[in-house]
Amino acid sequence: MEPTTEITLRIASFAAIFAGMALWELASPCRSLLAGRRPRWPNNLGILVVDALAVRLVIPTAAVGVAVVAAERGWGLLNLVAMPGWLAGLAGFLILDFVIYAQHYAFHHVPWLWRLHRMHHADLDIDLTTGVRFHPIEILISMAIKIAIVLTFGVPAIAVLIFEIVLNATSVFNHGNVAMPIWLDRALRLIVVTPDMHRVHHSVVRAETDSNFGFNLPWWDWLFGTYRAQPLAGHQRMTIGLPIFRHRRELRLDRLLTQPFRNEVPPSGGTTGN
Repeated sequence: MEPTTEITLRIASFAAIFAGMALWELASPCRSLLAGRRPRWPNNLGILVVDALAVRLVIPTAAVGVAVVAAERGWGLLNLVAMPGWLAGLAGFLILDFVIYAQHYAFHHVPWLWRLHRMHHADLDIDLTTGVRFHPIEILISMAIKIAIVLTFGVPAIAVLIFEIVLNATSVFNHGNVAMPIWLDRALRLIVVTPDMHRVHHSVVRAETDSNFGFNLPWWDWLFGTYRAQPLAGHQRMTIGLPIFRHRRELRLDRLLTQPFRNEVPPSGGTTGN
């Protein structure tokens, strides 16, 4: 697969889901925003640009390219077992999704990894742009893990591409500040992580933060006992974010990049400053 084709497909799919979710948020928001879009969106989207540049500079060969090389040379467990291409692709997708779940769990429970990941949780609101707000060091570690898994298992390139597109789409979708009928949420969360399910994960309450680690599939949370159906305070009254980094200046791009390397005493009360 040509690199330009992969990039075009990923950008086009991301732009489509982003535009659709943005319109849905405007038409039917779930929650009123505390900090709002103006101080958050330029910086959350700015970190996305930084992440993309970091990956291209440090790891120019993406996971799809590695999968193509692995297939050509017969590397990986799936290349050693005779199976239909569709089954290898399905197995590869599920393996990658489980690894993302396990990686997410580790980033919450290993202290130095949490320092990187907590920047994602320090957003004062949760909406579709929170889904692209990750520290570039975390993104590089995640890409390295993904490449290692692709090489180890020989995940087919098409499965890797589909997984990357789905992961980008679901990250924007399940961070969306959108109102969804209860019946629809219950039906969808049987097969995909919904906004209501993932919003619990962004609660300021640590027991709720340490739940619902899935990005694409909800099954791993059910299987490993990390599923929490609803926030204790309810979706309208729950507080989003962390006890620390609640000053509005922490929404700036420069502050986002340095958060892993700083400590902050929790404020005496509420969100402060401008």
